[in-house]
Amino acid sequence: MTGKKVLFVAAEAVPFVKTGGLADVAGSLPKELARQGVDARIIMPKYGDIPAAWVEQMVHVRHIEVTLGWRRLYCGIERLEHEGLVYYFIDNEYYFRRQGLYGFLDDAERFSFFCRAVLEVLPYLDFTPDILHCHDWHTAMVPVLLQAHYRGSTPHHKLRTVLTIHNIQYQGVFEKSVLGDLLALEEGEYLTDDRLEFHGRVNYLKGGIVFADAVTTVSPTYAWEILTPEGGWQLDGILRKREADVTGILNGLDYEVYDPGHDKLVYLNYTRRSIGRKQTNKAKLQEFLGLEAKPEAMMIAIVSRLVWAKGLDLIAAALEEMLAADAQVVVLGTGEDKYESMFRVAGHRHPGKLSANIYFDEALAHKIYAAADLFLMPSLHEPCGIGQLIALRYGCVPLVRETGGLKDTIQPYNEYTGEGNGFSFTHPDAGDMLYTLRRAMDFYRDGEVWPQIVKAAMASDFSWRRSASEYVAVYEKLN
Repeated sequence: MTGKKVLFVAAEAVPFVKTGGLADVAGSLPKELARQGVDARIIMPKYGDIPAAWVEQMVHVRHIEVTLGWRRLYCGIERLEHEGLVYYFIDNEYYFRRQGLYGFLDDAERFSFFCRAVLEVLPYLDFTPDILHCHDWHTAMVPVLLQAHYRGSTPHHKLRTVLTIHNIQYQGVFEKSVLGDLLALEEGEYLTDDRLEFHGRVNYLKGGIVFADAVTTVSPTYAWEILTPEGGWQLDGILRKREADVTGILNGLDYEVYDPGHDKLVYLNYTRRSIGRKQTNKAKLQEFLGLEAKPEAMMIAIVSRLVWAKGLDLIAAALEEMLAADAQVVVLGTGEDKYESMFRVAGHRHPGKLSANIYFDEALAHKIYAAADLFLMPSLHEPCGIGQLIALRYGCVPLVRETGGLKDTIQPYNEYTGEGNGFSFTHPDAGDMLYTLRRAMDFYRDGEVWPQIVKAAMASDFSWRRSASEYVAVYEKLN
């Protein structure tokens, strides 16, 4: 039992608000850490998008004044307990009572306030952490501000910091004026190449990388990729300087939320021992979506943000050939207009074969995972990926490109040894993807081989247990 006290500092967390995988990590990893003896709690902004049912459960602790440059700002502290975890919320209606979480012109100011507020409220919590575990650029200034302004004060002087990079493409780059105006940092000391300077501007993520005691990212392969010029998005140099402190830890999946044996959102529950029940889920989804009632057709699922990085250009180049085969395609997600339009048009051209659902609905997502035979995820970049983990859990065999966490989680099927939980290809090429898809379809037609692949997928263990123990090891090193 570690006994460490860790405060997760995150811009979002399930079940309160979510825009991506960061929220899943912030909401589910602390639960497993708690099982392993860590007193893990979460602090996040109190957004206007948080449903009223949660807001009503929050207890007001107190309010304080936070200094941000020349500003003196209200900061409320709210507390809520959910499923044995304690969550704290930073309340400032001007910054956070808006529709949406990000993409505002004053995001530098909003998240500078949040970082400063986290450090200011520590003396007023019923909890004194040993470690602040920060996530992505929104919280990356916490280690910087801690070192610059708080090291001599209680309870900050012994604090250690961990920064997790979920996606290095999002860095929080702002004009250099933020140093003095928001952060009370001297340009001469901090606007330097070995600190926060980035092409004459200030890079929040870079600051976190430089000042955090440890840096983690969300898969071992991604940890290697971000150290290269191709994958580091111009931060590879500063990361290589800290290579000894960078650890790749694969994200896990909350197996209590994603459990086909007890999932109330699917048509019919099933386990690895009753995979035949997937056919019932498939038939009911075909009926619901207006697809042809063909149990023999391979149902291919695409549950994704419809953006370039997810490999949508590969799918665009191969889509007609996919539909010419004995397959059905079910799409769920939103994103760039050209991809949304592509799927809508294809759905009109191929009624009964392609269902384009250009929105997101959690219940429908669960039904698709439970019904589909194959999960297509040909990402160009994928730090970890959650879609393939859910697909494995539901016996929806993943077909992925070998990058980031996709490479770490999907072992390509080997017909000679019978090993493997999915299919993969290496080059970002539509021809390679189609070749791999045809190979998967050949095995799908084999009534003996395919069930074994499905069972291997469902037997894969990507729960948080192993990953959490790796985080504990990182924490233990920070004495």
